[in-house]
Amino acid sequence: MKAEGRVFKFGDNVDTDVIIPARYLNSSDPAELAEHCMEDIDAEFVKKVKKGDIIVADKNFGCGSSREHAPIAIKAAGVSCVIAETFARIFYRNAINIGLPILECPEASKAIKAGDEVVVDFDSGVITDKTTGEEFKGQPFPEFMQKIIKSEGLINYINSEK
Repeated sequence: MKAEGRVFKFGDNVDTDVIIPARYLNSSDPAELAEHCMEDIDAEFVKKVKKGDIIVADKNFGCGSSREHAPIAIKAAGVSCVIAETFARIFYRNAINIGLPILECPEASKAIKAGDEVVVDFDSGVITDKTTGEEFKGQPFPEFMQKIIKSEGLINYINSEK
């Protein structure tokens, strides 16, 4: 399983209120949430992001409240993967539960720049910056987590196992 796209870069402590502002939480519609994804940190994000693009961030991505809306908004906006130095634990679990691939890799987080073209191999954890030619080794997902992501989330995975 792979992801490939152009990078949108963010810094430390990108919280869930920035990923999807609280004023939009009256909706659980993924398409509507996607329309407002990251708008308080990058008003042009939803106009520029294309299916398959990748978010790269620094430390503590997804901190703040435990809302599942945040990873849903990111995934529905077309983002294929989020790479960060570290993730808030609840965001990490919520992302896996809804089938949004995320990878912790401090080296990639520091080196990859906005606009770079990146390929992520989830089976090996290898992140390749096609713009610079650099490769980084992230932590690959265990097999059961890969199955959840391939199923587009935990609910679909559970239903497919019946």
